[in-house]
Amino acid sequence: MSANGSSIQWRERLTSPLTWHVAGLVVLILITVGLAIRLGMDWAAMNSRSGDALTGKQIQKKALEIQTAPLRGLDQRVDKARGQMLDFYKKRIPADYSTISGRIGDLAVASNVRLSRVQYSQGPPGTELTEISMDAGISGPYPAIMHFVNSIERDKTFFIIRTMSFTSQQGGLVNLRLRVSTWLRPEDVPSGLPATTSPEPTAAQPAPAQEGE
Repeated sequence: MSANGSSIQWRERLTSPLTWHVAGLVVLILITVGLAIRLGMDWAAMNSRSGDALTGKQIQKKALEIQTAPLRGLDQRVDKARGQMLDFYKKRIPADYSTISGRIGDLAVASNVRLSRVQYSQGPPGTELTEISMDAGISGPYPAIMHFVNSIERDKTFFIIRTMSFTSQQGGLVNLRLRVSTWLRPEDVPSGLPATTSPEPTAAQPAPAQEGE
C-alpha cells in the first residue's frame, strides 16, 4: 500500500464517529476516576476534621462538667445552711437580755460559786447579731469554779469565754476574773449598755492544784 493510501485511511479513521465516541468515552472515564479520587480525598479530610472537632467538643464538655461540679445543688446547700443557721439562732442564741443574766446565775448557783462586780456591755451592732459581754468576779473552791467554767462552755445557750485570770486566793477560796460573750439579735439588745472595751492586761497566775486531782 502506498504512503498516500495510508494517509487517507488514517484520516478516515480520525473522522470516523466511532473513533470520537471511543475518545469521548475515555475522557469521561478519566474525568470520573479523577472526581472519584478527589471525592475520596475530600471525604477522608472531612472525616478527619469532624473527628478532631468531635474530640475537641467532648474535651470542652468534660472541662465544663468539672468546672460546674461545685455549683451543682448549690441552691439546696444554701437553703440547708440557712435552715441550720435559723435553727442555731432558735436553740442557742438567747431570746432576750434577761435570759443571759438568768442563765449565768443558774449556772453559778448549780456550781456553788459566787459572782460579784457583774458588768454587761455590748460590741458594735451587727446586721444579724450583736455581741454581749459579761465581766465578773468569781469566787469559790477551785473544783467549783472549774465546774462553773465547764458548765458555761457546754451550756445550750451559746457562751464563749473570752478571758479568765487568777486574781487572788484566801484560804480555800479562789478568786477569778472572767469575761464571757454571747450574742443577741439587734432588736433584743437593751438600750443603755456601755460599749465593750478591751480587758486590762492582768498577770495571770495558775490556780493552785487541789489534792487528789
